[in-house]
Amino acid sequence: MGLNAYFAYTVVLKMGYSWQMALAAVFVEGIIFILLSLTPVREAVFNAIPMSLKHAVSAGIGLFIAFIGLQNCGLVVDSSTLVAMYNFSANAGEFSTVGITVALAIVGILLTAVLMVRKVKGHILWGMLATWALGILCQLVGLYDPSVKGSLIPDFSGGFGVPSLMPTLGQMDFSQLLTPDFALVVFAFLFVDLFDTLGGIMGMAAQSDLLDEKGRLPRLKCALLSGAVLGTSTVTTFAESAAGMAEGGRTGLTGLFSAALFGLSLFLSPIFLAIPSFATAPALVVVGFLMMGSILKVDFSDYAQAIPAFLCVTAMPFLYSISRGHRSGRHLLCGHPPGRRRREAPFPQSRPVCAGRALYPQILFLLKKCKKTGGP
Repeated sequence: MGLNAYFAYTVVLKMGYSWQMALAAVFVEGIIFILLSLTPVREAVFNAIPMSLKHAVSAGIGLFIAFIGLQNCGLVVDSSTLVAMYNFSANAGEFSTVGITVALAIVGILLTAVLMVRKVKGHILWGMLATWALGILCQLVGLYDPSVKGSLIPDFSGGFGVPSLMPTLGQMDFSQLLTPDFALVVFAFLFVDLFDTLGGIMGMAAQSDLLDEKGRLPRLKCALLSGAVLGTSTVTTFAESAAGMAEGGRTGLTGLFSAALFGLSLFLSPIFLAIPSFATAPALVVVGFLMMGSILKVDFSDYAQAIPAFLCVTAMPFLYSISRGHRSGRHLLCGHPPGRRRREAPFPQSRPVCAGRALYPQILFLLKKCKKTGGP
């Protein structure tokens, strides 16, 4: 959702561009993205990241998606301290509309954990379905009031059908293709997409033991191949893919089956729309727990590795962004720990990443300057 939020709130609302121009920028960025994927550039950037940071990215994504799950179910709420736990006693009047869903999410997390301990195959899916079933039961007996969050029972009154793509299909505005404004948006999308994808692939590859002894991912180019034509923001690697990997998915066959099931879901949308966020929250929390195990592979006795890893892990949920969390740890790698001479820098392989980090603000500055002056 990070790229969707960047598309809607930053590019369209804050920068003031039309959504049609933003889609065109996504399309151009996608072409550049594919071209970069067919060259050694992205692979070199991936291989330049030290193993300690790759394991930290995996753990950070785990914390991030667990935090999202706790937010989705309402257990974590906004407060004067930024976040707080849902208060059942203070909100007793809304128990039948909100409180019951939080309670069901907690039951779902515990149930999924029990199934996991007992090594039940498909424990994540069974935990989600059981939580949904409990919610339906609560609605039928009157414990859950659907007036606020909607009914948990699928509504087939509208029949079956596939939603139309026509309102957004091909709605791209290329009228400003050669302007500095357009270049600024394309570059911003490209940078966010680049490190969002790298962070996602890095974290899930580390979690699934797909990296070789040097921390490289075999056939990486195949994993780095956009959705503007259909009217979406940049299509990238999603952290939710970790749920499939946690169940044993390791090859492209997993992705093909997921794509087929997504296609089927278009015809069965009433069922999937009825599944509430409190039922999917246990899955996110449990997958987050599984991904956190990667932090054990970081050598915390070596501060040069441990401090960037720590910043990466903590920044992802706190800054609500995989790419920003990744950058938080990567920035520190570009420095040299006290007491070490430059030639003794612990991560010489990270120099290409540092060079990219140094160039990014310069390019962004030039594009913004062109935007203000109307030319270079």
